[in-house]
Amino acid sequence: MHRILVVEEEKKISRFLQLELEHEGYGVGIAPDGRIGLEMALSGEYSLVLLDIMLPGLNGMEVCRRIRHTSQIPVIMVTAKDDVMDKVMGLDMGADDYITKPFAIEELLARIRRLLNRTAGHAEEPEKENLVQKGALSINTMSHEVSFSGEEISLTKKEYDLLLYLAVNEGIALTREQILENVWGYDFYGDTNIVDVYIRYLRSKIDQKFSKEYIHTLRGVGYMFKNEKD
Repeated sequence: MHRILVVEEEKKISRFLQLELEHEGYGVGIAPDGRIGLEMALSGEYSLVLLDIMLPGLNGMEVCRRIRHTSQIPVIMVTAKDDVMDKVMGLDMGADDYITKPFAIEELLARIRRLLNRTAGHAEEPEKENLVQKGALSINTMSHEVSFSGEEISLTKKEYDLLLYLAVNEGIALTREQILENVWGYDFYGDTNIVDVYIRYLRSKIDQKFSKEYIHTLRGVGYMFKNEKD
């Protein structure tokens, strides 16, 4: 049975969607804010996400962007924001579809069926979808296991989050502020030096241990992940 995640602050709307989806035979999860929604969306328990934009904690655009760092789960934006630029931004962030409130439930159900049917053809490759492969370095986003040439690497949660963020942004110069915002979150009140500390931890456990150089320092900027030949 497909499970659908509804990320919606308004209880009346989320309850309405829950009843309609359950009537159609879907399992349903509810997230009242963006941060909980992001965590649930990446849990691997859901087949599709219905995502509002105006959410507490983390807005829907940012939730969608972060989902796309590691997952290709179908996302439908369900929102009152009907400006063309909002639709364009939502789709650019990685949403698969966009529907504005008020909407006909039959239309939303049809769009859900279309996306689930489209992704069914890729169901035979779930392991591949959950794997970020950078040369000999493997990051399993489902199990959070990291290995190099099959040898397991033990990381703390924050080390894992940092490594994954760097790896999915391979070849992109990332400032310490960007890293802090995306790995530690907007509400982290601390110094950017914490980034340097965790970079050292990762280098010790990966680069130095396996004689590789995945994480490069960009003087005056920050860091860049590069996948050099093994």
